[in-house]
Amino acid sequence: MRVLLLGSGGYLGRYVAEHLLADPAVQLTALGRGDDADVRFDLSTGSPGALTRFLNAVHPGVVINCAGATRGGARELTRHNTVAVATICESLRRSGCGARLVQLGCSAEYGPSQPGSSTAEDAVPRPGGPYGVSKLAATELVLGSGLDAVVLRVFSPVGPGTPAGSPLGRLAEAMRRAMQAGDGELKLSGLGVQRDFVDVRDVARAVHAASLSAAQGVVNIGTGRAVRLRDAAAVLARVAGYGGTLHEIDGPPGRGPLHHIPAAAGPAGPGVEHVGGAYPYPDGCGTWQQADVRTARDRLGWRSRIGLEESLADIWMEAACRI
Repeated sequence: MRVLLLGSGGYLGRYVAEHLLADPAVQLTALGRGDDADVRFDLSTGSPGALTRFLNAVHPGVVINCAGATRGGARELTRHNTVAVATICESLRRSGCGARLVQLGCSAEYGPSQPGSSTAEDAVPRPGGPYGVSKLAATELVLGSGLDAVVLRVFSPVGPGTPAGSPLGRLAEAMRRAMQAGDGELKLSGLGVQRDFVDVRDVARAVHAASLSAAQGVVNIGTGRAVRLRDAAAVLARVAGYGGTLHEIDGPPGRGPLHHIPAAAGPAGPGVEHVGGAYPYPDGCGTWQQADVRTARDRLGWRSRIGLEESLADIWMEAACRI
């Protein structure tokens, strides 16, 4: 199977590439902006004609798009997340390769959810910010393209390589600094947010499964279980082996220390580190998100395998190496 992977240098793309390269039946070509790509091409500025010529030359059976931007202004997000996908769809229509398209979407397309609920693929999307809007527009382009295509709406990916700017990446970095400084108390804010954290390696497996399936439309990729950031903080503290005290400074009245870990200074002032809430969570999804993952199970034969504790242990190992 010839596969063209777009965005192989990104957080998700790296693991998708690694997983596909382990399959001897896959002949992988990586296209992207980085030096590690087999072919240099910028989807946000490249023309559909140029990409069409490349598709006709490679003639892939599957095109996987992991490219995009998670941060930036509305114009930048639209260019990288929406215009780029329009280029892909137009190129595939012009090309004679007949490739299947696997597009990576995101849970930010749904926007806020009712606490306690599981969001299914038929939920009406109401993105709460420019990132979710740009990704939803890309999804609509794919669904209306007439192509053999599936959109995987990935919930909150975690695991090795988690960006330092993400909530769990920020939490691990706060603990690393605290250990380095020898502080005895770490004050954290915004730990009430709940998200469906799915390991990036499980996401790669889902992409592979989608490439081989006949599924079309939208498929949620998550664990089906929302986890509070405060619970994730306690697990991360345990795997890190901290012995200081963790305080949640904006939790429910009467809530005391959550766990024993050292402290670090954060952007809110001495000893305060923002982890969850509106400040570090620009996804516009409010306080709760949880995936309904029945479609992934039924149509892809996929379900998550890697638990959050293993994902957090791998995040901590990378953070600890920076000490």
